[in-house]
Amino acid sequence: MLPRRLGPRLCFACANSTAASSSSTPSRRRPRPRLRLLPYRGHANPIGFSAMCAAGSLPGPVAQDDDAVSGYRLPPKEIQEIVDVPPNPSYHLSPRRDRIMFLKRRAMPSLSELAKPDKILAGIRINSSSNMRSRMSFYTGISIHLLMDDGSLGPEKAVHGYPDGAKINFVTWSPNGQNVAFTVRYEDEVGSDSSLALWVANAESGEARLLFKQTDIRLNAIFELFVWVDHSTLLVCTVPSSRGDSPKKPLVPFGPRIRSSEQNNVIQMRATKEMLKDLHEEELFDYYATSQLVLVSLDGIVKPVASPAIYTFLNPSPDEKYLMLTCVHKPYSSIVSYKRFPKKVELWTVHGRFVRELCDLLLAENIPIAANSVRRGKRLIRWRPDMPSTLYWVEAQDGGDANVEVSPRDIVYMEPAEPLNGEKPHVLLKLDLRYRRISWCYGLHALVYEFWHKTRRTRTWVISPDCNDLSPRLLFDRSSEDAYSSPGSPMMCRTPAGTLVIAKIKTNYEGTCILMKGQGATPKGSVPFLDLLNITTGAKERIWESGVDNYYESVLALMSYHPKCEIQLNELKFLISKESRREAAQYYVSIWPDKKQVQITSYPHPYPQLASLQREIIRYERDDGVKLTATLYLPPGYNPSKDGPLACLIWSYPGDFKSREAAGQVRRSPNKFARINNSFPLLWLARGFSVLADPTIPIIGEGDQEANDRYIEQLIASVEAAVNEIVRRGVAHPDKIAVGGHSYGAFMTANLLAHAPHLFCCGIARSGAYNRTLTPFGFQKEVRTLWEATDTYIKMSPFMIASKIKKPILLIHGEEDSKVTTAMQSSQFYDALKGHGVPCRLVILPFEGHRYAARESVMHVIWETDRWLQKYCASNSSSTQIIKPSGEW
Repeated sequence: MLPRRLGPRLCFACANSTAASSSSTPSRRRPRPRLRLLPYRGHANPIGFSAMCAAGSLPGPVAQDDDAVSGYRLPPKEIQEIVDVPPNPSYHLSPRRDRIMFLKRRAMPSLSELAKPDKILAGIRINSSSNMRSRMSFYTGISIHLLMDDGSLGPEKAVHGYPDGAKINFVTWSPNGQNVAFTVRYEDEVGSDSSLALWVANAESGEARLLFKQTDIRLNAIFELFVWVDHSTLLVCTVPSSRGDSPKKPLVPFGPRIRSSEQNNVIQMRATKEMLKDLHEEELFDYYATSQLVLVSLDGIVKPVASPAIYTFLNPSPDEKYLMLTCVHKPYSSIVSYKRFPKKVELWTVHGRFVRELCDLLLAENIPIAANSVRRGKRLIRWRPDMPSTLYWVEAQDGGDANVEVSPRDIVYMEPAEPLNGEKPHVLLKLDLRYRRISWCYGLHALVYEFWHKTRRTRTWVISPDCNDLSPRLLFDRSSEDAYSSPGSPMMCRTPAGTLVIAKIKTNYEGTCILMKGQGATPKGSVPFLDLLNITTGAKERIWESGVDNYYESVLALMSYHPKCEIQLNELKFLISKESRREAAQYYVSIWPDKKQVQITSYPHPYPQLASLQREIIRYERDDGVKLTATLYLPPGYNPSKDGPLACLIWSYPGDFKSREAAGQVRRSPNKFARINNSFPLLWLARGFSVLADPTIPIIGEGDQEANDRYIEQLIASVEAAVNEIVRRGVAHPDKIAVGGHSYGAFMTANLLAHAPHLFCCGIARSGAYNRTLTPFGFQKEVRTLWEATDTYIKMSPFMIASKIKKPILLIHGEEDSKVTTAMQSSQFYDALKGHGVPCRLVILPFEGHRYAARESVMHVIWETDRWLQKYCASNSSSTQIIKPSGEW
């Protein structure tokens, strides 16, 4: 049973309405629908109009009030069947690469799951009954297969022993791959109370057992829940035994809410919500987030470790001797999430001896909004994965402020877990850009990556961390936007401790060779590749690439295993994904040297009714010469020369670039399978529409230029080029083109209807922000404040020019959107549109966030979108042709 509401909140405005009352927001008043639906005059469609009427999706030939039926609505059954297809199982390889585990998933949760009460504290949602994050997805089953020498799968071992209908989370292999730990969530009959239990399963037999009685120890999964310390021991976060009842909210507040900036600190924060509001919420955060760490052996022996604290990160050393524990502590903040609270990192032995404090960082409210700004002090403290117990970390030399010019900007340090008296940390590398990450190559080399957003420059260094006489060497220095020059990323393998390091490939060449895998962007489309790279000399050789027989292949993981991660070139084994336009992705094992491929999955086509849809990567130019790309989808059997132009849906999301050349590069493949996800623009292929998906809309700011100062101009130029191209091809009727998008794509949609109304007949905007003056300290890639770029903020805001919008627009928003794009923005924009007589409709989805999850919500959004497109796009004019597809639907 759904509490509080039985359906989404709806607001309507028709073209004749000029009411400008600001009080008619959906949270205060629910006006009855005033939209008159027109008789259907659109295209003949594969689903069939009678089927749609039977499903309650669209009105029949007689006009009626389409909101006479309250509550959630369903699209036609044929569309429901597409959306309800469950995703394929996800896979997890064992550390020794001798087994593969498949985790079964469901399609969508029910709204009743989202409607369960929770606590929203410090930026996280907490299920108080089970002491875990609320709204977590889960798995419904686990199966394990042995990987045979010939690449095939052995018999399935279904993990069993836990109760039927269990909700499974936190599935993790032990370091040696002999066991699998996971949690099972239980709920009472009405689903109002739930609890969490820790299970472990034998990988060979699949038999699972409860690790300890739930009545004795309660788990705490607010942050990290457990990690494997060794092959037979887990470090687990539990609810302290001394914890009593949760704090009750006092009838009289502790005191007034006070925010002060008397220290003259410059604190610029992007708009946030769901932070701690008062002392009572601080008490609740302490209550739910505090954990007692315990070591649990597979035979059920439990030993407490360290003192209770709010542990956010647990990291055992590779040699299984030390525990690096990260916790947050007071003073808390009302303007930032827990991630910026004061943070302490301590080192303990696995036997419970405190070793030392690595750092204690202050509250970080004042990190500048400029890109590449970071927290002061030690950050990203980690264990070297190729050493027993050696730590490394990074420290900013610019105070964390990207606006400060300094050299070096970051320094990477390294030291043992217990340094000798007076021993100082070793400097690994000094960087002039911002540190990004390190990939380690088992005691020989490491690749260090640095990046600078403003210039889009990225560099990769080769260092020899254990050889002081070898200087760092620059391996790659390039633009991060240049997809064509991307060298890819190194292929990793597991050590006996279960850590990830770069695999060293043994060849006849002198020097250290590794494998680099990449997407292989080219002007003709993506061609994934494998390169053999000699990081000693810089020489590389392409040893494999995709593109055979119109298939798209990509390497997912290295299946070969060696204790020292040294693998012969002629003994390589890979897990590969292979798909085509008509065939869904399947997994294969590729065995070298003959590169034999063994198929290990046989997933059916998820929606055979669209199996023969037409897909093409098209290229065109905008007026200033920038090359653009889009993916054009056409219904099965459609022929433009015979059937004429279709109603068309354009769905996109703008992107920022620093160069014209990078903006024009092709980053997609014509051979990929068209998977329909919950953003679902491709659903309207089944309704007789053509769909132009993700046309590139680059907003370019070259050199010292700021991209957003020419946002409107470049937005219109990019979309106008796309519209001209599909009209030229005869696949889109110029009077029947709709535009839509989600989040920043919704913002784009509103701007297009305001500035380029001649291009579109209607728009669909989901989870958008429309007034940039309400996000004064930046948005997306814009790092200037409202006071630094006032004109840009105002000109980019469609709210400011709502009077210019004349075409119908459908606004959809989740009521509990945790992002800055709150439902308030959509409500205010709706009021502005309604006040100027714009045909508009606002749908507020209860319990939904920035993206919509519940089946009821998703189906209703599809119904709303389909209704909007049928009324204002497919039936836009009396001259609409009835399309009769030449092939079977």
